[in-house]
Amino acid sequence: MTPLLAFVFVAVTASIQPAAPKVGDLITLEFAESVTLDPAADVEVVSREGKRVVVRTFQPKPFVLSGSVGKERFENLIVPVKSVLAPNDPMTPAPLAPPVSMPYPRAPFIAIALAAVAALAAWAAVWWRAKHVSAPAAVQPLLSPEERFRNAVLALRNHGAHPRRWAALADETRAFLAATRHLGTELTTSELVPRLAEQDRIAEDILRHGDYEKFAPAGTPQAEFEEVAQRALALAEARA
Repeated sequence: MTPLLAFVFVAVTASIQPAAPKVGDLITLEFAESVTLDPAADVEVVSREGKRVVVRTFQPKPFVLSGSVGKERFENLIVPVKSVLAPNDPMTPAPLAPPVSMPYPRAPFIAIALAAVAALAAWAAVWWRAKHVSAPAAVQPLLSPEERFRNAVLALRNHGAHPRRWAALADETRAFLAATRHLGTELTTSELVPRLAEQDRIAEDILRHGDYEKFAPAGTPQAEFEEVAQRALALAEARA
């Protein structure tokens, strides 16, 4: 049950919570009317609202309050405070517990080892690539259409065992005419021949011999390939 505090000068009652406060506790005093407390040494007024006031102290002994309730004055209001220490406490500090030894962390060493392995693997990959990847092939200079055609004609003329020399020569001739005379390779022989200039008439013989070999190999005329190939070189010489 909440104790009631008695006052000296007037009959004023007040309740206290907690019933047995200790050092540092918030102590709530509730009066019948609005209360005003006088300043008191070692007592802190935490809050005051109407007839309720909250105080606390850090001294391990009862303290005395005074003030006014409504229009009545009171003094020597004793508020009991209990010490948190046991009676006749020798004030000897409690012994500290020995520190607990922590195991040495292994995670940093594992991370360092993994990083070292990754670095070695990377260097090994670079070394292997440097040892096994061949050097890039030398870039061949670009040939002009005339040079390319002349080389192709000479190679076919010197390769008597080529199975389809006429067809290959006709294909090279079409590519040369497309590059130098702007006559598309999609044109058939019948469409291309009427567009040839006079100096390019040798191309007609080459194209027709190529068609014979492509579409009627059994009827390919036994023309002298070396002679026609020599005349074909005139196409490149006329363009050069």
